[in-house]
Amino acid sequence: MFTRFFAELRGEGVGTSLREYLAFLEALQAEVVLYDPEGFYHLARATLVKDERRIDRFDRVFARCFAGLGELTAEELVARIELPAEWLRKLAEKHLTEAEKAEIEALGGFDALMETLRKRLAEQQGRHQGGSKWIGTAGTSPFGAYGYNPEGVRIGQDGSRHRRAVKVWDRREFRNFDDDVEIGSRTIKLALRRLRRWAREGAADELDLPTTIRRTAEQGWLDVVTRPERHNAVKVLLFLDVGGSMDEHVRMVAELFSAARAEFRHLEPFYFHNCLYEGVWRDNRRRWDAQTPTAEVIRTFGPDHRAVFVGDAAMSPYEILQPGGANEHWNAEPGAVWLARALEAWPRAVWLNPTPEAHWRYSQSTELIARIFGGRMFPLTLAGLDAGIRTLAR
Repeated sequence: MFTRFFAELRGEGVGTSLREYLAFLEALQAEVVLYDPEGFYHLARATLVKDERRIDRFDRVFARCFAGLGELTAEELVARIELPAEWLRKLAEKHLTEAEKAEIEALGGFDALMETLRKRLAEQQGRHQGGSKWIGTAGTSPFGAYGYNPEGVRIGQDGSRHRRAVKVWDRREFRNFDDDVEIGSRTIKLALRRLRRWAREGAADELDLPTTIRRTAEQGWLDVVTRPERHNAVKVLLFLDVGGSMDEHVRMVAELFSAARAEFRHLEPFYFHNCLYEGVWRDNRRRWDAQTPTAEVIRTFGPDHRAVFVGDAAMSPYEILQPGGANEHWNAEPGAVWLARALEAWPRAVWLNPTPEAHWRYSQSTELIARIFGGRMFPLTLAGLDAGIRTLAR
């Protein structure tokens, strides 16, 4: 009966294998979960999803395949419900406080709750809002929507406002883990961790527990040994395009910068506008009297640095190919010349583009820069950042 579920998971790109599907069926046959929709969801997710980046896709498929119960009317729900008393008691013990249990008992228990619902559905005419008795919205009645009651029966509401509904798959809590969506700082950090080369530098202020134990055992007295703290020794130059069309990507770029600052001890940020020219800035306000010559940056930082350029590459092709093509100043040399010099100085370099990859082909300047970088332009999604970091790590 779960064949369609398995097929849709495969079609959505969750990557569920036949072995995992059989393990899921075996768990059901072994009655690992009984009469518990939320438990069934977690069992299915645990057995059928092996990559957290696919959980959001799993949630979408799960919602489609098991949406039938959500489409039942209140009358149909009440007529069909057959919940074992033992299961209800265990569910109450798991999810409700003592005060909430007392409130439910005041109604006469679950059976009385369902009987009351039947009667009120028969008695009530029209919509009701507020209050504590009728089936409506924004009240404290046990029935309705957009209100609160510890044993409420939700009717006519898309989602749980107090996180008490069983349908956790509708919350889409893992949408930020999908590698096809734009990313946040926590997922950026996850990807940046692939670019690590550990080294111990600085003062010996970290306890070396294995050596301390060994030296103490050898000498017969406590011999505390310390060592320098381990740090990520990778050196990164981060060039950020600011202003103009990049204003709409400020939040995403800020999260990238924050994550990179936290992950890399040796990080040197610089700012430019549209394309790299003869000068860059240390401050994103880009005051002309505070400009740093690009040639000086190239001389200062050696080829052991990785260079990451972040920009939408959206500009006039003249800004890349022609002297005087820059839109803020007269550039004696084309931007393409400076990009070529940067790539010669730092061979391990990538360009991260916050614009969706599907739009790149409509921008001539984007295609020009992608060619200059030898195809090492990646979208600023989790999958794109992961691919870019792997390129830098080679």
